[in-house]
Amino acid sequence: MSDQDEIILSELNDEELTLQMHDDLYDGLGEEIVEGTNILLGRGWGPDKVLDEALVEGMRIVGIDFRDGILFVPEVLLAANAMKAGMEILRPLLAETGAEPIGKIVIGTVKGDIHDIGKNLVGMMLEGAGFEVIDLGINNPVEAYLEALEEHKPDLLGMSALLTTTMPYMKVVIDTLKEKGIRDDYIVLVGGAPLNEEFGAAVGADAYCRDAAVAAETAQALLAKRRLLASEDA
Repeated sequence: MSDQDEIILSELNDEELTLQMHDDLYDGLGEEIVEGTNILLGRGWGPDKVLDEALVEGMRIVGIDFRDGILFVPEVLLAANAMKAGMEILRPLLAETGAEPIGKIVIGTVKGDIHDIGKNLVGMMLEGAGFEVIDLGINNPVEAYLEALEEHKPDLLGMSALLTTTMPYMKVVIDTLKEKGIRDDYIVLVGGAPLNEEFGAAVGADAYCRDAAVAAETAQALLAKRRLLASEDA
């Protein structure tokens, strides 16, 4: 099919449309994602099914190619924004059906650091994987993290830093959680360009995530493992 042949989304069957939405997400086509989402809902698909099969699966493919160096940050941001356009339709419908997110995570860039592209990407990928994401933005002191943990009671805490000078602040936050006796209540993920595995271990994080795709995979894997252990202990 040449590019001149216009694909009419409404003429595709469910399976073809879902696959086309994966392609459109990959290409960052927000309008097409909105149209496809509305078509599937109009055909009687539940919002959770649209989310899982059209959007989350599409973002999973984007995440794999990002991790493997086939896609780069600008393209992933476009895909994530297209996903967001679909989510804006689905979010109120999911709330009505009482569909539970797979988990809840608080994320934020640490005190002294105002970089947020990587963090925003992580938030989008996590939302794409089915998490409820509470994004605290940039320049967060330990008090901001503590307040958010208290208010939102998440499963995970994610911290990012892009400056070598702000990296050590992650340890301040984790040490404060330890002092308050609540460190083990949360899975703590850290990320950012200057970090590495050794640093993550040194500050006491559960995992270091080198990019947004890895962060989404790691969050899912660690949360599943924690829930399995909790059910075995019960």
